[in-house]
Amino acid sequence: MSLITLSPQPNAQKVWTDAELMALPEGNCYELVNGELIDMGNSGALHGYTCSILVMALMNYILPRGLGIILDSSTAFTMKNGNRRSPDISFVSKTQLQGLTELPEGFLDGAPDLAIKVLSSSSTIAEIDQKIMEYFDNGSRLVWVINLKLHADVLDGEEVISGFTMPLSDLFQKLSF
Repeated sequence: MSLITLSPQPNAQKVWTDAELMALPEGNCYELVNGELIDMGNSGALHGYTCSILVMALMNYILPRGLGIILDSSTAFTMKNGNRRSPDISFVSKTQLQGLTELPEGFLDGAPDLAIKVLSSSSTIAEIDQKIMEYFDNGSRLVWVINLKLHADVLDGEEVISGFTMPLSDLFQKLSF
């Protein structure tokens, strides 16, 4: 993770528009935190594979039931304080999407109903705590923080994705082909 500060003048804080943020170079995920652009960097193969397995499981549960949508880490959410956060995976309920006939090209206001963060080696406790508090302060009803080193637990959708459960061990299967 690296910090990128772009200012028109020394000591002047750049005000980022959604269009400018979306025009940044592809390949990395960016967040805007307290006016500073943070390049979240690339994740490794295990991180990407884990997210892909989880997206597939969630989509297979959510889409047939018409519960809402799943979004990947390239989707940012605009928080009340102006921060733009991009969880690794997000679930937005149909209730939160009411009134929309299609998704905006820009960012969604507020936080997803479920924000999912898969920890990486660069994740700090302070950073994760700040994100969790910000998600809840902006309307998230559930946050999952997945530690790639702990395999013995169960993900539970609680009332946010009622009936969805998944043993974490399902995310960590050995390659067998």
